[in-house]
Amino acid sequence: MPATDPTGHRSGFAEALAAGPLVLDGGMSNQLAEAGHDLSDALWSARLLADDPEAVVRAHQAYFTAGATVAITAGYQASFEGFARRGIDRAGTERLLRLSVELAREAARRAGTDRRRWVAASVGPYGAVLADGSEYRGRYGLSVAELEAFHRPRLEVLAEAGPDVLALETVPDTDEAVALLRAVRGLGLPAWLSYSVEGGRTRAGQPLTDAFALAADAEEVVAVGVNCCSPADADAAVALAARVSGKPVVVYPNSGERWDPSARDWRGEPTFGRPRTAGADAVAAGVGTGDRGRVAGWLANGARLVGGCCRVGPREIADLAAAVARLTGVAGTGPAVRPTARQADRPPATG
Repeated sequence: MPATDPTGHRSGFAEALAAGPLVLDGGMSNQLAEAGHDLSDALWSARLLADDPEAVVRAHQAYFTAGATVAITAGYQASFEGFARRGIDRAGTERLLRLSVELAREAARRAGTDRRRWVAASVGPYGAVLADGSEYRGRYGLSVAELEAFHRPRLEVLAEAGPDVLALETVPDTDEAVALLRAVRGLGLPAWLSYSVEGGRTRAGQPLTDAFALAADAEEVVAVGVNCCSPADADAAVALAARVSGKPVVVYPNSGERWDPSARDWRGEPTFGRPRTAGADAVAAGVGTGDRGRVAGWLANGARLVGGCCRVGPREIADLAAAVARLTGVAGTGPAVRPTARQADRPPATG
């Protein structure tokens, strides 16, 4: 377990952010689906913590190979309530929550010692447990105190498992953000707070200025930003998050495709990263936003944790990692091995 510094935070991660950008992974679910796993039940990718943990390790490995230096665990949809519906008791759920961190650590071990790799324990919103799309609406009808009581027990278990940082992600509204910020107090771990947004507001419709301001005085929060949104909405949010919070920014949007719930399929064309048929020099890992490119814009505006969410795979992360390396000149931020199209479509063989 990482050592703690005098402030109570486990040391290293905040210092790494101060030293330069870190590359996050891409979507866990799409990587598992590419490998042939059925994620249609309510537990989504968290099901494989119980049913096929080795598949989770291989998915993490694919992103480490592509150049990610931070793995977000497969626990987004993991909860005591969700696993109870599968007949798993409290002790079993605690074991699976800890396992989510251990699997990411194992993937980092297999990836080698050429660079430092970090583990972020995913903490999804309350709506993810409902498995009805509520995480994209918020406003569950629960009080802040009730939401805090829901989140705190699993946060305690995850903190004991020793991740480097807690990823409070895909948060749809400010009420839940307040609950999460209360729930992480005293756990001795840094956290990032990441909202799911649309059109310059939270999914519940609150101004992002208000949402990002909540993190400004939260000692535990080392980065604030957005995820699971369109790349265009992410572009607009990065500078605002930095200005309002005064903290490093985390940004990992979706591919740009949109989920059609009636057809249960993705629609539209991806706008994150280069087209799959484009040449390697088409852009610096990201479709252009002006002349600088998307990733360059994120970094210039304060982003220090950059990656992808739904439908963003190892090829896109490899391009992003290469862009970060070119833009910063920092060794060890590019791909460990650039995946070919065939390699990126499936997890690498285990060591």
